[in-house]
Amino acid sequence: MVYNLSKGVPIKEESDERMIERMKSLQEQEQRLRKTMDKVKHKIAIISGKGGVGKSTVTANLAVAFAGKGYQGKVGVLDADIHGPCIPKILGVQGERLSVGPPGVFPVKGPIDIKVISMAFLLQSERDPVIWRGPLKMAAIRQFLTDIQWGNLEYLFIDLPPGTGDEPLSVIQLLPDLDGVIIVTIPSEVSQLVVKKAITFARHLNVPILGVIENMSGFVCPKCGSKTDIFASGGVKEIADELSVSILGEIPLDPRISKYSDLGLPFIVNSPNSASTEAFMRIVEKVEGILKKKEGND
Repeated sequence: MVYNLSKGVPIKEESDERMIERMKSLQEQEQRLRKTMDKVKHKIAIISGKGGVGKSTVTANLAVAFAGKGYQGKVGVLDADIHGPCIPKILGVQGERLSVGPPGVFPVKGPIDIKVISMAFLLQSERDPVIWRGPLKMAAIRQFLTDIQWGNLEYLFIDLPPGTGDEPLSVIQLLPDLDGVIIVTIPSEVSQLVVKKAITFARHLNVPILGVIENMSGFVCPKCGSKTDIFASGGVKEIADELSVSILGEIPLDPRISKYSDLGLPFIVNSPNSASTEAFMRIVEKVEGILKKKEGND
C-alpha cells in the first residue's frame, strides 16, 4: 500500500493493465514522433540562460532569413514557451487558429510560408494564462512535435523558454537527433554569467552547441556607420575563449527590431540594408556551413 505522506491516506495504485496500456500508448507516440521528425532535416533549438535577451526575436528573424534564402515553405518554428508565447506576435500571425484536416492538425502559415506552432493558437484570448505543471507542459510539447503535420522541412527552429527547466529538458530528451543549440546572450555580466550555465546544461546532455549569438551588441549609427557600445563589450569573446564555443555573430542594437516585432513585421525583410540584418545573414551562412560540415563528417 502506498500512502500520501502529507495526508496520511492510501493512494490508489495503478493497475497492471492500466500501466501496460499507458506504456503502449507512449511507445506508439514515440514511433509517430520519429516518423514525423524523420521528415525534418535539421532541428535547431534556441536557448538562453535568462529572459530579456531577445531570444524569440532572434529565432523569428533567423527563420525568416533561412526561408528567404531558398527554403520557402521548408522552414518551421515551434514556440515551446508554453507560458509566454510571443513568436506569433513577432511573425504577424497573432490570433490565428490551427487548421484541422483528415491527416491531422496543420501549422499556421507565417511570412514566406514559414510553418508556425504555438500555444498562443490554442488560447481564447492573449490575456489567458497557462497554469500548468511540468507533466502537462511536456505532454503539450510532445504533441506539438508528434501530432502536427509539419511535412517535409529543411529547418525546424525551436524557441525554448529561458533557463534549464522542463521545456528545454523535454525537447532535448524527445529529440535525440537534435542538430544542436544556439545560445543567445546580451553584453551584460549577469547574462554572461547565466549563459555559462546554458552551455554547461547542453554539454551535460551531450547536445552539440552550434554557437553563441550576442544580441544588442552595441549600436551602429545608420548615418555614419560608427559603433557605440551601449552595454559592456568583449564578454561574448571571453565566454567563447573560456568555454571553447564558437561565436556565430554579434547583432547590433536597432530600435526598429522592437518596432517591427510589435507590428508583426519581420525586421530583416523591412530593413534589408541595416547592420543588424547583415549580422543575421552572416549568422545564417555560418550555421549552414556548420551543418554542411557535420553532414560531410556523417
